[in-house]
Amino acid sequence: MSNNNYELAINESAQQYELTIDGELAGFASYSDLIGVRVLPHTVVDPKFRGQGLSKPLIKFALDDIRERGLGVVPMCSAVAAYIDANPEYKDLV
Repeated sequence: MSNNNYELAINESAQQYELTIDGELAGFASYSDLIGVRVLPHTVVDPKFRGQGLSKPLIKFALDDIRERGLGVVPMCSAVAAYIDANPEYKDLV
């Protein structure tokens, strides 16, 4: 998935969802898998890219992928938990 300003991708070898800007890693959401669920423990946006609202599309991308895979989510990251609280269409994943 891409946008005029950033690209979103899954890096399965690093077990993370990634957001890049001009080829530079600007943020990521790490994950680990358990039976039937994907655990999201950390979402990180590089300090030089903070304040641009980049964690929201990154988290949405991760949650949409998790839904497509038929998994549930364990939102250990407070940013992911807050996103789910603010977007009730994702509460069924928890």
